[in-house]
Amino acid sequence: MSRGDAFTFAQQLADVVEFLKLDVDVSPVLTPEQLAERLDHILETASRLVRQIPIESLQDKLPNRDRTLRVLTHHVFRISEAFLEACDGVELTAALPVVPPTDDMQTFDAMSDYGDTIRTRVAAWWQNLDDKSCQQRMKTYYGEPRMHEVLERTTWHTAQHVRQIRMVLETRDVVADRPLSDADLQGLPVPEKVWDD
Repeated sequence: MSRGDAFTFAQQLADVVEFLKLDVDVSPVLTPEQLAERLDHILETASRLVRQIPIESLQDKLPNRDRTLRVLTHHVFRISEAFLEACDGVELTAALPVVPPTDDMQTFDAMSDYGDTIRTRVAAWWQNLDDKSCQQRMKTYYGEPRMHEVLERTTWHTAQHVRQIRMVLETRDVVADRPLSDADLQGLPVPEKVWDD
């Protein structure tokens, strides 16, 4: 986004609001504790739904994306793993959450097993986190936001892809087992649409 010689990367709503000099509060609605709980539930739901995808769909492409279901289901969990790496001091680059699955991950069960491991690691991270206010700054490709904001982004980004997995199941006439509800998404800035146009 630019105006004259000034510009903003527009990766965070806060940056856009500041750039446009709007009087709008875009800080996270949910507390860090609520986000950690919500992310745990979203990862649990993701693991359950991924196991429901028919194996013959592994290499199917997503609507309007050059991404297979194999890559998407891995990415759902990789988002949180990248967050954990960033919490350990690694810069959260744009490439970090999109690291592809390893060659041995060739089934949806393997993706879910990986997801279960990531969920356990996220829970341990939260339990062992000394400063649960999450006000510490993190190095990311879009600046140095507070951990609270990066946790929110991690949570809604994961939720958005879990919404997509539900739609994948529906297009294959599979009834999603306890998908995310409206209440699960409440307070998260998820896009209105499930798929990009």
